[in-house]
Amino acid sequence: MEPTVQLIIIGVSALIVGIIAGRLIFSKNTKKQIEEAEYQAKNILKEAELRAETIKKEKQLEAKEKYVQLKSDYDRDVLDRNRKLGEIENKIKQKEISINQKEASLDKQFKENEVIKDNLNRQIEVVNMKRTELEKHQEEHIRRLEKIAGLSAEEAKSQLVESLKAEAHSQALTLQQEIIEDAKLKANKEARKIVIQSIQRTAAEVTIENTVTVFNLETDEIKGQIIGREGRNIRAIEAATGVDLIVDDTPEAIILSSFDPLRREIARLSLQRLVSDGRIHPARIEEVVEKTRRQLEEQIMEIGERTVIEMGIHGLHKELVRLVGKMRFRSSYGQNLLMHSRETANLCAIMAAELGMNPKLAKRAGLLHDIGKVPDEETELTHALLGAKLAEKYGENPAVVNAIGAHHDEMEMQYVISPIVQACDAISGARPGARREIMQQYLQRIKDLENLAMAYPGVEKAYAIQAGRELRVIVEADKVSDVDSDKLSFEIAQKIQTEMTYPGQIKVTVIREKRAINVAR
Repeated sequence: MEPTVQLIIIGVSALIVGIIAGRLIFSKNTKKQIEEAEYQAKNILKEAELRAETIKKEKQLEAKEKYVQLKSDYDRDVLDRNRKLGEIENKIKQKEISINQKEASLDKQFKENEVIKDNLNRQIEVVNMKRTELEKHQEEHIRRLEKIAGLSAEEAKSQLVESLKAEAHSQALTLQQEIIEDAKLKANKEARKIVIQSIQRTAAEVTIENTVTVFNLETDEIKGQIIGREGRNIRAIEAATGVDLIVDDTPEAIILSSFDPLRREIARLSLQRLVSDGRIHPARIEEVVEKTRRQLEEQIMEIGERTVIEMGIHGLHKELVRLVGKMRFRSSYGQNLLMHSRETANLCAIMAAELGMNPKLAKRAGLLHDIGKVPDEETELTHALLGAKLAEKYGENPAVVNAIGAHHDEMEMQYVISPIVQACDAISGARPGARREIMQQYLQRIKDLENLAMAYPGVEKAYAIQAGRELRVIVEADKVSDVDSDKLSFEIAQKIQTEMTYPGQIKVTVIREKRAINVAR
């Protein structure tokens, strides 16, 4: 608050006090009270003046301090701006010096280029003069030749070119035919030789895996312990392992039934431990099954490591080694997957060596080509594409990745080893005794596949190709639209998936085309 305003307030307060005091004095009509009131009023005014003076001095001091502070801030800002301006000026001067130096250098180069240009122009003039003289000599020489031959230069040139062209064309056709015939003969012989040698040099197992395992018992009394009271033990074993236990009239034996060899092996080892231990109850069953599963995982890793060492494959990722070991407990049409992969790898190495390629890389691709059949999680990808994805994830060579993904033509073949892996995979699966499916079952499956598609309205023809891996459905264009084609393909695929049993996957292709035919008479 301003000192003047404070003084006014103090004066007004004193005046009010005086008026009040005066009224009191006049009300009592005593002179002494009037004098005392006047004296008090004077004292109040003096105190107010002294206080106002003190406040005024304090405000003046505050104003001076603020002024000094603002002045120092302003001086500091001015110094900073001057310093920045000085730095900018120095940079500008340095740039000017650099530009001047570059300008001088460019002027010097320009002068040198002018000198070089003048020299080149003089040389070009000399060359042009010599060219003119040469053309004159050439024209004179041509005139002399035309006079001697009786033909112009153009006529002679065209006759010579036509004769040479006809002769070269005839020779080229003959040579081309000879090369094609020779290449076909040699290619067939060489391919047959390589395939036969590869098969002959590979020893393959012909044992076929079953979907059941027989667990032998010392006595039939143990069957009651395995079944347990009201069947609780056998239910606990089936729930923990995912395997069906068949306890029938077969003496001293229990049949373990499951499509998964890994589950059957876990159930067999668990039963063996439970029987030898004698303590069979649900809690103990779960504990033994879990322990067996962990030990089998270790065994899978050991099988994978032993396999890659025996095959001479190095630098394989640990996860891929585990998947290789896991293939020991998988089968395809009764053929053990690990044995099939090892056989394919050996065939690939031999065939690649015969063709002068890298046998180690081919063997690596052959061993890993079916790793997509043993995934840890269920996926919608086919085993070839899934295997390629896993190989790429764990840092395999692009040629190996492509060979894995393309061995069922689901990827484009980009490397030479890809068709080798495909051929060796077919050789391993097609040899006698390798696969379980008999001819009658195969033909019936193909027939059922085609009949399933023909049952839909608008379907004209249906063909199962690629050994039942693809179903081609040809529909009538007038009855089935493009939108209906998509729907029909989906419905057929779903019906195949729910009603049929088949290996691998089946691709459903619906073909719709419109043909307009007329005859010109």
